[in-house]
Amino acid sequence: MNRRIAALLAALTLIVATASGCGDSGEDADAATGPVDLTKVTLRVGDQKGVSIQSLLKAAGQLDGTPYKVSWSLFTSGPPILEAINAGAVDFGSVGNTPPVFAAAARSKIVIIGGTEVALDGQAIVVPRGSALKTPADLRGKKVAVAKGSSAHYHLLSVLKKNGLAFTDIQPQYLQPADALAAVSGGRVDAWAIWEPYTSQAEAQTGVRILADGKGYVNGYNFQITSRSALKDRNKVAALKDFLARFHKALLWANEHPQEWAKQWAADTGLPVEVAERAHRRRLATIIRLDDTVVAEEQRVADAFSEVRLVPGKVEIADFFDRRFNDIVSTR
Repeated sequence: MNRRIAALLAALTLIVATASGCGDSGEDADAATGPVDLTKVTLRVGDQKGVSIQSLLKAAGQLDGTPYKVSWSLFTSGPPILEAINAGAVDFGSVGNTPPVFAAAARSKIVIIGGTEVALDGQAIVVPRGSALKTPADLRGKKVAVAKGSSAHYHLLSVLKKNGLAFTDIQPQYLQPADALAAVSGGRVDAWAIWEPYTSQAEAQTGVRILADGKGYVNGYNFQITSRSALKDRNKVAALKDFLARFHKALLWANEHPQEWAKQWAADTGLPVEVAERAHRRRLATIIRLDDTVVAEEQRVADAFSEVRLVPGKVEIADFFDRRFNDIVSTR
């Protein structure tokens, strides 16, 4: 009888150990086994006008020789990209630290598979030229433009809290970057919470002044996102891993070739070259692993929004991370 019980316990231990190795997001084991045929894959990538993943990869030569097809869709900011990923219309996108929180709160079927950390000089709250606002505390009662659910949203929330203001102490104006630029230029808002390249663009075009940048307020995390359904397709998993590695290489290339990248970025977006170069230098990127520190920091972002009831309930952000792609980072 004792031998039979011992054998049963050993079998149960083996089952638990096997289950625990299946990945953080509980994807099918089939995603990591069997033959792979990348020629059958079309990877659908969501891009942002201001981020320009396509331009970056092209400039760095990382779109050459992909063994799969790539199709592109353009979005105004991170939240719409995650909506498209949740809807199954996009397989990959790179967004700031806040869009995943709002997507997770909405129970979207997104998964964080990669991360970068960018400098915070260009993550900014700006005010019009000649504004009487001198410190963040002066934002009380003012109209502040911000893209809802964007990294700028968290930056604004953090700046307010650190300067003794509640989010209810301002009048948020939820606007996408193009509309916000027009609003700040036309004097319809008192301030604008934004990111690069829009910070540099607004400085050059309208003479806005930075009231507070991101340093000391927020992390500089950007995340690469896919869908749970994509991670169940072993061909698409292989394509995602290859594409993410190419994206990392392109970021590192841009760090080492800022002028060359700025010229390409300017040509593709219509930005002046000097604006593109300034924007890039303000957000130089480092590739990071998705570890416990990153997850804990992102949980703090989620908790900050839950605390002021800008997202419903508690968000367990760890449920939306998948660390299987960390080996791409460890090899560089």
